[in-house]
Amino acid sequence: MKRFLKALVLVPLGLIVVLLSVANRGLIRVSLDPFSPEQPLASLEMPLFVALFLCVMLGVIIGGVVVWTAQGKHRRIVRQQKRELERLRTGPVSHRPQSQAIATIPPI
Repeated sequence: MKRFLKALVLVPLGLIVVLLSVANRGLIRVSLDPFSPEQPLASLEMPLFVALFLCVMLGVIIGGVVVWTAQGKHRRIVRQQKRELERLRTGPVSHRPQSQAIATIPPI
């Protein structure tokens, strides 16, 4: 079922990407010089679909970095709680809960 759903989403998405690439093969000039558009100092010529895909990839990377840094405090809290839980689990027998202390006594 999972494989079918993956195919149901990825096949049309792949088809759209291929159609977009074929339909937008024309060259465009990407200029990084806003002051002289006729003779830019830094510019690239590339197909339109390459520029579109680069912009989408850059947006995904920037969004991922922003979300990852925003969730940093939550990851830190989870790490602290895991360390505290492990410390409580491996602490001395006298500090363990009653059920664990009884479970460690061998049967007669």
